[in-house]
Amino acid sequence: MTPTEAVVLPTGRPTPFDPPAELGELRESRPITRLAYPDGHRGWLVTSHALVREVLADPRFSARSELRHLPVDSGGQAGRPAPPGMFISTDPPVHTRYRHLLTGEFTVRRMRRLTERIEEITRVHLDAMERQGPPADLVAAFTAPIPAVVICELLGVPEQDRERFMAQGTTLMRTDVPQEEKIAAYLAMQAHMKELVLAKRAAPTDDMLSGLTGSDLTDEELANIGFMLLGAGLDTTANMLALGTFALLRNPAQLDVLRSEPDRADQVVEELLRYLSVVPFLVRTALEDVELGGERVSAGETVTISIAAANRDPGRFADPDRLDLLRASGGHVAFGHGVHQCLGQQLARVEMLAGFPALFERFPSLRLAVEPGEVPLRTDMLIYGVHRLPVTWDAGQ
Repeated sequence: MTPTEAVVLPTGRPTPFDPPAELGELRESRPITRLAYPDGHRGWLVTSHALVREVLADPRFSARSELRHLPVDSGGQAGRPAPPGMFISTDPPVHTRYRHLLTGEFTVRRMRRLTERIEEITRVHLDAMERQGPPADLVAAFTAPIPAVVICELLGVPEQDRERFMAQGTTLMRTDVPQEEKIAAYLAMQAHMKELVLAKRAAPTDDMLSGLTGSDLTDEELANIGFMLLGAGLDTTANMLALGTFALLRNPAQLDVLRSEPDRADQVVEELLRYLSVVPFLVRTALEDVELGGERVSAGETVTISIAAANRDPGRFADPDRLDLLRASGGHVAFGHGVHQCLGQQLARVEMLAGFPALFERFPSLRLAVEPGEVPLRTDMLIYGVHRLPVTWDAGQ
């Protein structure tokens, strides 16, 4: 392969927990390389930790959706301007306005105050698992419902609407669903969110969406913000909890660390975030010609940022392909970097801090109910994880 030959984004995983080996090979030989996109675009792929952070911190690289190309089949999600309120696909100053309105809702202090409620939700679902008895699908019984209940309560989504929102959100995240199904799910989810916004304006309750009705945001902006936060809150943490449990069950020595070192729970969560990287990539587009890693990225070219490769960079993390819960994992880019760094990252941390220890404390004999190779992986989704995690335990223990 010549230095100018474009590669296709590698997707084949050697294990459920490791990114494609080709990403590591590229990171060592060509940390910025030409990438061929499914729509015919020729852009770039960045795989080193240093270059990933550089791109994410550089305002010359845009997050605007109408400028980007996706390295996987986009299903029509690329090439269109972001609807009002969908600020993760905008740049400052538009992004700044929306982000400023929401930042106060996701502070570390406020998320920590939610800990007691999140722990209660966790206990409720563990109680239900225990009553039902083994075996169980941990995704359906535990890892998916907890973040769903939390984000729905924060936004003020009525309980009777939550299952519907979850199903529609799953359809939108699949890469193997026909475009017409995605459009139908999107429109339905948007319509339901607009109805919710109107209801909050008419009769505000104690939730985030009601609080935002006091701002200068329009109904459309509020609905899109709610839609975006709901989708993010439903999927990413659910998959970190599920894939993280799978990884711990396959690494008993590390599971012992979690059990024996409760004071290190924060460190455990950070290492799992680094090691698993359930958001495998982000994309940015150059607004002007930029020199990056010795290459000239031309205006209009999209750069795919491999979060998974950056978090396994041996130049930043020693022995990076090993799960080490005693590792100091600060500096990982699982939540991104720069002005677009994940707004809900503190909420995700609190949910994981509550979920992992409680699960293994309640079920000390928890184990897979199938062979590891039978666990269905989310290779057909934009957010990586597992579709199901069949587990069992010694009842009455």
